[in-house]
Amino acid sequence: MTIRRPTRAPAPVDTATARPVAPGAPVGRRRFAELTGSWRAALRIARRESRRARRRTALVLAMIALPVAALAFLAASYDMAELTPAEGIDRRLGVADAELRWIADAPVRQDEEGGTWYVRNGEQQPPNARATSAQVGALLGPGSRVTEVRTRIPLTLRGPRLDEDVEGRVLDLGDPLARGLVRFRAGRAPRQPGEVAVSPAALRRLDLRLGRAVALADGSRAYTVVGVVEFPDDLGMVVALHPGAVPPTGSSSATNWLADVPGTVDAALVSRLNERGVVVTTRPPADDRKRTWLGPVDPSGTGGLSTGVLIAGLGLLEVVLLVGPAFAVGIRRRRRDLALVAVAGGDAGQLRRVVLADGVVLGVLGAVAGLLVGVAAAFAGRPLVEQYVFHARFGGYRCWPTALVLLGGVAVLAGVLAALAPAWTAARQDVSAGLAGRRTPPVSRTRWLAFGLSLVVGGAGLAAFGAARISPAVILTGLILGELGLVCCTPTLIGALARLGRMLPLAPRIALRDASRNRAAAAPAICAVMAAVASSVALGGFLASSDARESRSYRPLVPTGNVLVYAGELARLPTLAQVATIAREQLGADAIAPINSVSCASRKGYCDVAPALPPAQVCPWQPGVDLSAAQRRQARADPRCRIDALGYDGGYVQTGVDDGTALPLLTGADPATTAAATAVLRAGGVVVTDPRYLHDGLVTVRVNQVDSGTDGSTTTDLPGYALSGVVSQPQLLLSASAARHLGLTWSPAGWVIGTSTPPDRYQEQRFTSALRPFGTFMVSVEYGGGPRDISPLLLLLAAAAGVITVGAAGIATALAAAEGRAELTTLAAVGAAPAVRRMLAICQAGIIAGVGSVLGIVAGLGTAAIVLVSVNREYASDWPASDPYPLLVPWPVLGVLVLVPVVAMLGAGLFTRARLPIERRLD
Repeated sequence: MTIRRPTRAPAPVDTATARPVAPGAPVGRRRFAELTGSWRAALRIARRESRRARRRTALVLAMIALPVAALAFLAASYDMAELTPAEGIDRRLGVADAELRWIADAPVRQDEEGGTWYVRNGEQQPPNARATSAQVGALLGPGSRVTEVRTRIPLTLRGPRLDEDVEGRVLDLGDPLARGLVRFRAGRAPRQPGEVAVSPAALRRLDLRLGRAVALADGSRAYTVVGVVEFPDDLGMVVALHPGAVPPTGSSSATNWLADVPGTVDAALVSRLNERGVVVTTRPPADDRKRTWLGPVDPSGTGGLSTGVLIAGLGLLEVVLLVGPAFAVGIRRRRRDLALVAVAGGDAGQLRRVVLADGVVLGVLGAVAGLLVGVAAAFAGRPLVEQYVFHARFGGYRCWPTALVLLGGVAVLAGVLAALAPAWTAARQDVSAGLAGRRTPPVSRTRWLAFGLSLVVGGAGLAAFGAARISPAVILTGLILGELGLVCCTPTLIGALARLGRMLPLAPRIALRDASRNRAAAAPAICAVMAAVASSVALGGFLASSDARESRSYRPLVPTGNVLVYAGELARLPTLAQVATIAREQLGADAIAPINSVSCASRKGYCDVAPALPPAQVCPWQPGVDLSAAQRRQARADPRCRIDALGYDGGYVQTGVDDGTALPLLTGADPATTAAATAVLRAGGVVVTDPRYLHDGLVTVRVNQVDSGTDGSTTTDLPGYALSGVVSQPQLLLSASAARHLGLTWSPAGWVIGTSTPPDRYQEQRFTSALRPFGTFMVSVEYGGGPRDISPLLLLLAAAAGVITVGAAGIATALAAAEGRAELTTLAAVGAAPAVRRMLAICQAGIIAGVGSVLGIVAGLGTAAIVLVSVNREYASDWPASDPYPLLVPWPVLGVLVLVPVVAMLGAGLFTRARLPIERRLD
């Protein structure tokens, strides 16, 4: 066959319009036309390919759309929850024209909305007496009408099992002004002091019905439920009281007035009310109500924004690593088509565009699907989110367009980045090998290994620097760089493991060979597992270390299991026998003792009684003073300056009067020590729980009284005894004779109750309810200073990493099975047993999950160690010395993550068909 060459070159064609481009057209125009036409053709090819490979398309769309849908759901819900200024005013005013707050008996200035104000003379002077509705109405002039609304009234009502704390609001729901603040669900408005309306949450929690009675916890008053109302600003437990039924506890509640005026609330009326000390909130002008709501504004500043951006970057990297294997397998299945494009004249840039177009098309589809699903779920699930998350009704239906556009752009970017590495691989493939259907042997370049190692080292150093400077943004940046470095090193690691697999049996040897040959698919899956596991291990290690540090510095009030009971101001103290009976019945108490507080003989002013350190024990360097590096080293080395939880000069010391009865319950001292301390108290001495205060058998007690502007401080040496090894807060116990010698008086303040086991919440509630007839008491149960139970949080982190691990292993195993179908056919042809395929799938999942988990655990432990060591080194020279963070291993996380590869392997073996395919090889 003879091929005739053209005598002249054909005119260039504008591929975008299929029209020839004039030879004299500018070079830039021709290049733009070529680029546009190339992208149009690539997008058409990508759209066709997405229809052909529907399973792979669905997989990629799911992985891109799911995080987008979740974030779109959060964005839309948050935007609806943030009320616009107009919505906020409508919720506060209802149908009223203005809201009035009588702030002071002096002129005030306020902003236009009434949100901020200040007293003109600079000193806030609250009104001498609570104003009445008639007085407020007189300020507005004739024809005006006001109704009083009081909020935040604490109430405790009797429930079916426990007493429940609810919020009381006083308003006349029969008045149209107040009725606009609520939504009636059932019943009617209270018409007399003995009637109330409750919220749906209170109705369910208190097991009430219309017509039933509900009583206060102290039994002083009972109300009849006549209505069920909903307050849009609080969907919790709220009770609406009649204005004539205000309990004594509501005297300090916030009081507002809703006003209805004949005309409009103009600037003159607001100014006249401000002169009387009244702040006015009115509706914004019509022009302001029509302003476009651009969504909530983040007031946290650039620090929180940068941290959020970096966390989003970690999530984007995870999505890219999970989607990357699907693109890599898709490119290998299309290598013949790409080779044909190259033979037809396509250059490397056009081949890259063909592959990147897959990422663009799937990214756009995933973004659209995710945004639609997320916004639809936010609108559909709005009632549940209002009730159980925000506990308030939302504003209008909106979806924060700015955030959604950003999420869509991030989804498209994730698709393009996931297709970036396969695009470069496709542009470098051998055309003849692609036409023949042969694989191109993978090449592991040394420069990528060197670049990856440099990123790992640089990222670790940057994370350490950020930890030393307490900068989360810098720490996250270092973690991202370190993970990217490990991504670059993973292909080389896979090749090394494949060479070591020559000594393994058939199935693991084939699995390692396939992972080495398909590094473009295996490496991202392994890195996705590694990133998830490393993040969980690093965060778990830091949480475990921080919790151990906090528990080590914790100083309990009393020994574990004991209960402190202090009386309120208006409480009528019961007798010791009465309290002991209630404590035995409700708490299972073993012992009880009274607590006596001390005060100066003159009850005017401030009185402080505490032990004083002897001069030999006082640290010469006081905190709060700038010290040089040498002085800080001396202070840290001085035993007198080893300041712990007791404080710089002993810290706060609880002082009381005791004869030895309460001493073992307050300090946890053993019987022998208790006997010795009790003997000192009965001899007229004092007992301290810090041996530093004891010198020559004496304790110096300082009495500081500030009375009518004069400061009188006296010190007295008294015989003392020091307890050592106690588990409670610092204590100074005075004998009665010592207190009289110091000129002090004492009075009963409460009780300390000893129990064998800490009472639970129900026992504490029953005990408090039994004491309520005597008044209000503060009950404090000591549950011990051990480490907090952070296992649920650590297990949640491990579970999240496990889900990603199993998902990545399953995706990589399924893609490897689809890619290696020809090899499976060959195995069937040579007589391999059906179990070989199942064992091969198990080994492939084990390689992905196992290698990724091992790398992630090592990287996570290393990251946690770098962060903790850097923080400790940063504060190693500070004074007062801070407690260092211990280096701990988060064993719950590691225990779960060790089992995750086993779960992934079992899942792969369970969902893989054992029968080997038998097909005709057409090539």
